[in-house]
Amino acid sequence: MNLSGNTILITGGASGIGWTLTERFLEAGNDVVICGRREDRLLEAQKKYPQLHTRVCDVALTEERVALFEWTTERFPELNVLVNNAGIQRRINLSENEDWSETRFEIAINLEAPVHLSRLFIPHFANRAGAAILNVTSGLSFAPLANVPVYCATKAALHSFTLSLRHQLSETAIEVIEIIPPAVDTDLGGVGLHTFGVDADEFADAVFEGLKAGKQEIAYGTALMSSRASREESDEISRQMNERFR
Repeated sequence: MNLSGNTILITGGASGIGWTLTERFLEAGNDVVICGRREDRLLEAQKKYPQLHTRVCDVALTEERVALFEWTTERFPELNVLVNNAGIQRRINLSENEDWSETRFEIAINLEAPVHLSRLFIPHFANRAGAAILNVTSGLSFAPLANVPVYCATKAALHSFTLSLRHQLSETAIEVIEIIPPAVDTDLGGVGLHTFGVDADEFADAVFEGLKAGKQEIAYGTALMSSRASREESDEISRQMNERFR
């Protein structure tokens, strides 16, 4: 995809991986729109980058996804890139009772939202030069960590969806790119849970190198190993992770 001159929407763009991508896309000369659930985070982001556009939006909700699509395409008709980045990760014990709404919320943000938003934006992107859909999955799509089971399942499903989406859009000008992070030092799942992960800026730099190289699948670090592993290798990677985080 073109690295400059785009109008880009990034979900969950005010923190974590989304924020590092937001900064790099801005610095590369793009018009960037970010959305998220926390207005205070969005205001902080806009204070640092006054040219940044923001919208409070909970992508777990169908009506808010539709409203986001209508607002962005009306206000930014040149929008040509969607980055499905928003996600949550919950550490849960599946044998314990909890209200189903908690699981449904995680599925809605991690899987339902990128599938729905992709379908909403495809007709709009059909007439836009340099159009692209970027889905952020995970190395855990390939080798699951048992204490975050719903997260792993949703990311595996999003990986599968991305492959199908790329195939279906192969005769169009819309690029479909998968970004596959390893554990990254962000607040995903809670503050301090991923301090062992790679630096977020280091990962964002690797993503941009992959975009420059025209890659359709951009994995880094341990996620690169997981995404290219055989079934036996991925089973062993998963076993070692689950021993470590038992």
